[in-house]
Amino acid sequence: MPGGALWGWLGPLLVAVFGGILRFTNLGHPRAIMFDETYYAKDAWALINFGAEHNVVKDADKILMDGSTAIWQDCAPNEIDKCASYVVHPPLGKWMIGLGEQIFGMTPFGWRFAGAVVGVLSILILARVARRMTRSTMLGCLAGLLLALDGLHFVLSRTALLDIFLMFWVLAAFACLVADRDWARERLVTWYETSPLSDHGPGLGARPWRIAAGLCLGAACAVKWSGVFFLIAFAIMSLLWDAGARRAIGLRRPYAGTFGKDLTGAVLTTALLPAAVYVVSWAGWFASAGGWGRNWVQATSHGPAFFVFDSLRSWLSYHFQVLGFHTGLATPHNYQSDPWSWPLLLRPVAFFYESPQGGCGTDTCSQAVLGVGTPVIWYGGLAALIAMIAWYVATRDWRAGAVLVGYAAGWLPWFYYAIADNRTMFLFYAIPMVPFMILAIVLAAGLILGPASAPQGRRTVGAAVVGAFTLLALVNFWWLYPVLTAEIIPYAEWSSRMLFKKGWI
Repeated sequence: MPGGALWGWLGPLLVAVFGGILRFTNLGHPRAIMFDETYYAKDAWALINFGAEHNVVKDADKILMDGSTAIWQDCAPNEIDKCASYVVHPPLGKWMIGLGEQIFGMTPFGWRFAGAVVGVLSILILARVARRMTRSTMLGCLAGLLLALDGLHFVLSRTALLDIFLMFWVLAAFACLVADRDWARERLVTWYETSPLSDHGPGLGARPWRIAAGLCLGAACAVKWSGVFFLIAFAIMSLLWDAGARRAIGLRRPYAGTFGKDLTGAVLTTALLPAAVYVVSWAGWFASAGGWGRNWVQATSHGPAFFVFDSLRSWLSYHFQVLGFHTGLATPHNYQSDPWSWPLLLRPVAFFYESPQGGCGTDTCSQAVLGVGTPVIWYGGLAALIAMIAWYVATRDWRAGAVLVGYAAGWLPWFYYAIADNRTMFLFYAIPMVPFMILAIVLAAGLILGPASAPQGRRTVGAAVVGAFTLLALVNFWWLYPVLTAEIIPYAEWSSRMLFKKGWI
């Protein structure tokens, strides 16, 4: 890594602070329950209070907006299971939302706090991993800045939905694996310089960064099941990196060495460890008598051995019910979109819209939170991803391959569900793809700038191109800002910000 560690941390931290100011300013506005916050804010509060999701009374949203938390259905102690709420996502993301509610109360700020925190942390992580991949603090900071300025990431960071937590854990796992790649190669070089040669090379022992990646991948799956797509893709990618490292130091049988020396550890850290994290995330359900399908009373009346067996059986039965729900989810929705349209931003989701009377200087006002990416970044990212394909085909550069793997893991599986199940899907499902899209932009920016040894004219032109793109992204985000934050503006100004009238309205 060139340069000192000071700016390697200070630059990304400053970018993260900038993103944090954007995300925490008026975080509790609008004072409303937006879109799917109606599910996750209450489920998170139920986990804090009961250990499992709990049914609510009629008009629970209105009761919350009136300042009361008396929203739960009452059940007799011997019929507590009748108050259990059937939910279709694992609990970790809701536990994280609930932590903010526990600290700041059952208010819009409280249930959005955790999302804003992980949104800011993801800016810092992306800046650091981009710096590690490019060996450039400036490009690392550019990655963090672009993520801070992306509209979809911004809106989800200010909304109590699960997808921002999925994105965070996926990005954290990727960052850990990139660090593990450097760590493993350093260990191999040390072995090469100090030990007798062999066909396979050494075992690398405990790999702390890969263990951390396994924990993060398990957490991603414990937020949403779609985290498993990244788990599979990253596990294979990491093993291929191991084989490439063994080949790079001249071992005669690098793939056999990887299979013999690295595979067992990889299975433990990227399969068994994530599975353990996933099971632990359900601790509240196991410990509560009020979880859906829990059968607590029946299980406890037959002794401890039966209790364990029946608990696992009930848990697996619950999972098969959820699997049936997800594979059969084809209910039409006004804001649904197919995955092929996501990179083009053709159908964003209106999280909130009202037409307030007054407050904007005209008779017709609008107030909106539109879940949409910043078009300059997304369309620039699409061009950069095409460039990454060409770069990887031409040079086999691992960085281009890693970006493409991450993007594909977040995008391509949804085509199967669109074709086979006609599943209802939304643009915000694409948020785990966004960090990899931005990494593609940053890697392309590095190619445009050229190496430090490039002629000064080339560097100047490259800097002008990259700087102009960054400025356009900033201006585009500023232009969209009122419809991302529910500012009260004239209807004409709201309409002028709808890039595709048919799809955005």
